[in-house]
Amino acid sequence: MELTEKVLWKVYIGAVGAVTTFAAQKLITYTWEQVTGEEPPSPTDPETPWATAMIWALASGVGIGAAQLVSARLAAKHFARQGQKAPGLGKVKISM
Repeated sequence: MELTEKVLWKVYIGAVGAVTTFAAQKLITYTWEQVTGEEPPSPTDPETPWATAMIWALASGVGIGAAQLVSARLAAKHFARQGQKAPGLGKVKISM
């Protein structure tokens, strides 16, 4: 893959990821408000109970992580439809 394709991939996935992350955060916030009837807590506020702060952090982390995974896979699929393999794809080897 040429350098320009790698740069294009990084720009593309960065833009898609930014939009996806923004939308996911809005959706997570909206869902929290609908479920709890309150605004999301501020984890740094000393008045916020630990359990509430932890649940918000977990919900945000899982939601954003899932959104980024979906956007990266859709972007890779888009590249594949054009007959290109997105850079950095392949099996990850983990050794301990």
